[in-house]
Amino acid sequence: MSQWDGWMSAQSKFLSLVLRHEPERIGLRLDPAGWVAVDDLLRAMAQAGQEMPLDDLLRLVAESDKKRFTLSADGVRIRAAQGHSVEVDLGLEPKCPPEQLYHGTARHTVDQILSEGLKPGQRQHVHLSLDIATAQRVGQRHGTPVVLHVAARQRYGDGGLFWQADNGVWLTDKVDPKYLSL
Repeated sequence: MSQWDGWMSAQSKFLSLVLRHEPERIGLRLDPAGWVAVDDLLRAMAQAGQEMPLDDLLRLVAESDKKRFTLSADGVRIRAAQGHSVEVDLGLEPKCPPEQLYHGTARHTVDQILSEGLKPGQRQHVHLSLDIATAQRVGQRHGTPVVLHVAARQRYGDGGLFWQADNGVWLTDKVDPKYLSL
């Protein structure tokens, strides 16, 4: 891993913390849709000892493989694309999902999930992936990965709502066990 990659990873984690979970940690307040002015973010980061030049922030947003952050069309505001534990309304319209979506988890959670279903936990939504490889990478962050198959179109047909975040991650409020398989 290059020095830039290591720095970018650390900064991405810090940005995720303040734009998804704890904006107050550096004195920020997100608007109801999760946006904050880029200038305010950079100023607050500097005051918190996490100084980042604007060019580096723009590069991080553009080059991040997970596309965790979204800039407004005019480049004046930034927000996390999804994954919030703080209350925000991303303004996403419900959307018909593909037939199958996937959820990566750790092996030690599988029995509980297959019994109780997928729940958002501390976050606002359950996160689902379009492909098995992405779900597997997500699952390995917490142990031996297992990929659950989600009958998304069936759940949608039964009245379940789905949204797709700016970064392609599919979101839903919960998934009952009957829509899950290994």
